[in-house]
Amino acid sequence: MQRAAAVKVMIFDVDGVLTDGSLTYGPDGEATKTFNVLDGLGIQLLQKSGVATAIISARQSPIVVRRAADLGIMHVHQGIHDKRIAFARLLEATGVSAAQCGYIGDDVIDLPLLLQVGFAVTVPTGHPEVQYRAHYVTKAGGGRGAVREVCDMVMRAQGTYDAALAPYFA
Repeated sequence: MQRAAAVKVMIFDVDGVLTDGSLTYGPDGEATKTFNVLDGLGIQLLQKSGVATAIISARQSPIVVRRAADLGIMHVHQGIHDKRIAFARLLEATGVSAAQCGYIGDDVIDLPLLLQVGFAVTVPTGHPEVQYRAHYVTKAGGGRGAVREVCDMVMRAQGTYDAALAPYFA
């Protein structure tokens, strides 16, 4: 896919994309999230292939900071309801254009970014308005391999997939 081939920065929403969208509250009111290890390795492989990664989430969570640190995601923007503000900061920090970015989101709050990026992606449970405007709807669900699917797609489009997997076949 030509749009995936142009991606220099892949941006991920959290709830509904990196997770299945569920929030579990513990007895002390703390929220927990569950992340998929396949998605995590996909992000790391994508980074090694030369594509920068970022998170933009309207919610604020120390769990996301921890997961981003575990995966080496350098650009993490949380707690900003208007995601355009975080996106502008990311573009400035990375020096890329909106057309060189991919974004995967699932709800109407993600539309402002999905309408700007060169490669707009959503998940099968994404809001109908988001699905209508996305360039690609993943087969896998959020928190269930959707991010890995997109990372693999970008690497294949850029011709880096085989090299990324080569160490595992040695």
